[in-house]
Parts: sequence; C-alpha cells; structure tokens
Amino acid sequence: MNQNRTDRSPFRLKCAGATLDLSERPAIMGIVNLTPDSFFDGGSYGTDGETAQLERALESALAMVRAGAEIIDVGGESTRPGAEPVGAEEEIARTIPFIELLRRHSDALISIDTWKSGVAEAALRAGANIVNDISGFSFDSAMPEVCARHRSGVVLMHTPAKPDKLRWSQQTGADAEEVTARVTGFLRRSVGIAKKHGIEAIIVDPGLGFGKTVEENYRLLARLDELHELGCPVLAGVSRKSFLGQAIRKPGEDAPPPSERLYATISANTIALLNGADILRVHDVQAAAEARAVVLATRGASC
Repeated sequence: MNQNRTDRSPFRLKCAGATLDLSERPAIMGIVNLTPDSFFDGGSYGTDGETAQLERALESALAMVRAGAEIIDVGGESTRPGAEPVGAEEEIARTIPFIELLRRHSDALISIDTWKSGVAEAALRAGANIVNDISGFSFDSAMPEVCARHRSGVVLMHTPAKPDKLRWSQQTGADAEEVTARVTGFLRRSVGIAKKHGIEAIIVDPGLGFGKTVEENYRLLARLDELHELGCPVLAGVSRKSFLGQAIRKPGEDAPPPSERLYATISANTIALLNGADILRVHDVQAAAEARAVVLATRGASC
C-alpha cells in the first residue's frame, strides 16, 4: 500500500463541455440509481408517480453535490450480479427526465451508467458529460462512436460478462499477478479502442465486485495504483459491495447485508485513495468526502 503517495495526477479531462479537474484532489461520484432492483438503493425514490420520484431523486443528488460530489452517476439498469436486463427504451424512460431536471438545477458533471449506445446518446443530448460503460466498450460496438461524437468523458470498466451472467462469488486462492494482468490487459484494449476513435477523456475502472473472487477484489484494491500505467485516472467503486461483507462477516454467520456495510465501505474508500484512486464512486457522499479530507490532510502533513 502506497501510504506515502503525495503526488497528484495531472489529469484535467474535458467532458462534453465541462472539465473534470483531478489535479488538486480526487473526485467523488455520487450514485443515483433510478431502478427498482439495484443491490443497495433500488426503489429508493418510491413508486408514487413520476413527478414525486423525480423530485426525491433531485433532492438526493443536490444533497450529494453539497456534501462534496463532483459527479452524479445516473443509472437506469441494475448491474448487480444476476440482475435481469432492461431494454434501452425503459432505461431511457427512467433516466432522461431526471438528467434533464438535474442539469437545470446544477452544474455538476453528470455521468450515465449504461453500456447501451442508444441510452448514452439520449443522455448526452440531455446534458450528461460522461458515459460510464461497465463493459469497457465490449458490449455495444456503436458506443465509442457516440462518445466520440459528443466529446464525452468515458469510464471504461472491466467485467467478464453481462450482469445477468454474473454470480456472487466467495472463492479464494487468486493469484495477484494473474488477476492484475487480466484486468490491465482488458482495460488496455478498451483504452486503445477509445483512442482509436479520438476519445481523450478516459477513466479506467478495475470493476471491483464484477466477476471476481473475494480475494481477487482485495488484490486489485491493494494494487490499484498499478493501473496508472495505462495513462488514465483510476476510478474505484467499492461502495457497500459483497466482498466487503465477507471481510466483516462474523464466524458462523452470514455476511451482513449492504445496509450494514458503511464502515467497511469507509475503510475501503480510504485504502483506495491511499493506493492512488482518482475517483470514488459511492452511495454515501458525506462519508467519502470526510475520508478524502483526512487522506489529503495526511498527505499535506507528510510533504
């Protein structure tokens, strides 16, 4: 763990007319899932009519911005392992009215969490700045062209399969070199596709919790800084994920549910920052912002 890292990345990304400046401090990406079935916050905004749902989602997003989030990540399809797929039209119906509303009320960067080019197109037209593609451009061949045309930022994540084909894993015994090489190789190909299409604002994400064993997730978290060899900022998404539950599980008991993984999440976010994360993707923005502040204060004191 590179606890003495004091340098900051030089990254200033131009994302569809806005700038994501990572040169002074890591950014926080707050999650707004407009889904009924996401693993932690599915159905959070109720089912009592579109206007009421949108208003609650807007209130939550603006609270995240006030708490320190630079980016709001909007999702209309659950990506938890085993989740049922959602069609593009349904995903658009869930997300675009909210993106339009949020853009009218805030200058925060907005990312759309989708692997579908049609959804990305609609979101970028509605005011989004970043496309957060869990497939790293591997599920929809039209996605790079859409992102290039809108000059959006992109988050390219590693996953071995679509969410409905993934399953929770509690296996152990992974080899650190193997998993790091596998993920880095996949992301290198994704970055190459992006650059071939002229995309410049590229962020990479190792896909913690996506098709990896418990041990593989921790090995990737421990070696997060190595992903900077790709020349891109690194996003870490650990918020309330199942591999954290396995670490805090008491002997003879089931792992605690997502609602009881906040403290583990704060610890993992802090480790990610110490190991070079440039962006944290989180459900709990205030907690992440305070972890960031402590890490930055520690770095400042060590200079």
